[in-house]
Amino acid sequence: MSRLEQLEAIIDRYGAHGWRLVRALVRPDTRAELSLSEPPFAGVTIEESVVDALWFTRASHGGREAWELRLVTDTPYALFETFEADEAEEDREEVRREMEARLRDYASRA
Repeated sequence: MSRLEQLEAIIDRYGAHGWRLVRALVRPDTRAELSLSEPPFAGVTIEESVVDALWFTRASHGGREAWELRLVTDTPYALFETFEADEAEEDREEVRREMEARLRDYASRA
């Protein structure tokens, strides 16, 4: 399976459950291999990283917002967090950056 096919399969799987792709963390070689300005990445924030991972979001119960960070590998691995509706964006971003650090740490040991 090509890298693009792998990414599309993950995006499709999450989309079937109501998740929306909002960010992508990509390695430089992945960026060079893919056209990240076309679907399924059109309108998605792309950030260079040492791992390939996808950020998804969807509404959660109680007015909360769920975020999941999915590592792009054959073996599924993801980190999940929910945020209160009134939680400050800077606090949310701090948690997301901590999640990215945990994911990078996991990937470096895998």
